Amino acid sequence: MRAAIFHAPGDIRVEDVPDPTVQEPTDAVVRVTLACVCGSDLWYWRGLSPHDHSGIGHEAIGVVQAVGSAVTTVREGDLVVVPFAFSDGTCPNCRNGVQTACWHGGFFGAGEGLGGQAECLRVPQADGTLVKVPAGRYDDATLRSLLTLSDVMGTGHHALMLAYAKPGDTVGVVGDGAVGLSAVLAAKRLGASRVIALSRNPARQALARAFGATDIVVERGEAAVEAVLALTGGVGVDAAAECVGTNESMTTALGIARAGGMVGAVGVPHDVDVPIGALFSRNRGIKGGGAPVRAYLPDLMEDVLGGRIDPGRVFDFETDLGHIADAYAAMDERRAIKSLVRVGPAS
Repeated sequence: MRAAIFHAPGDIRVEDVPDPTVQEPTDAVVRVTLACVCGSDLWYWRGLSPHDHSGIGHEAIGVVQAVGSAVTTVREGDLVVVPFAFSDGTCPNCRNGVQTACWHGGFFGAGEGLGGQAECLRVPQADGTLVKVPAGRYDDATLRSLLTLSDVMGTGHHALMLAYAKPGDTVGVVGDGAVGLSAVLAAKRLGASRVIALSRNPARQALARAFGATDIVVERGEAAVEAVLALTGGVGVDAAAECVGTNESMTTALGIARAGGMVGAVGVPHDVDVPIGALFSRNRGIKGGGAPVRAYLPDLMEDVLGGRIDPGRVFDFETDLGHIADAYAAMDERRAIKSLVRVGPAS
């Protein structure tokens, strides 16, 4: 099969590699139909995070090609969403809804030949990981939205869960990448009365508005904090979503959170210093981590299939697997919000 292989920063190549096989009774093999590039993949592309010489990518949907003898929840021919982390669904952490901390789990695209930007993917712990899409015929827009449930939409939703957002809240979203825009959509879905999106990019501002943003703040840093406070009568937002992972974005998210408010941090952190004094002085909090998208997938899928949300609109660039480097470059150069990669036929 063909797979994207990481060689070095800025050097990802599509190569012929051995087809994956069922290695354990709990495995499944999925033939990938759609994949995409995540903002966190760019940390490897830019050389800011290490990655070994192996497959890359962790967001995919596809068709089950083979299952191990112990797999009971999916079978050959099923269309499935592949969450970015695999998990058994039975350990204490999984039972507590934190599948990203599964005792027997791990992450796709982080080595061990489990890269999702490939024609096929071996899925460990298939029963606890894969989510079957109900049988039916789905248009391209629906398939694109289903793909976002493998990570980006679930991660945006997770930011709001971490921040304890509730109906009627004022929500602030720091970051206008695909995760930030998904957080805007999640805030609207959860019933926020006001959604303030921080963005300087006109195209991303337009999508934020379409997803439910009521206000756009173009400033950055301390100026952004002052602008949000001005919009909220000096109070700040009830729930802040930090969707970038830099020190500036964290400082901004904390600055716009009201006294007693929470920051839900889902941006992969790089050189972030948490100012304990800023938390203590205003009774603010930060809760963060990788999204257990497997926990959220059933409800989010129901809303996608019911036409209530359309998160697939974050894809504004697409190519095929053979041109995967173009997908990375488009996002790295901010010519794209999120790159879709067409890998194989949907049936």
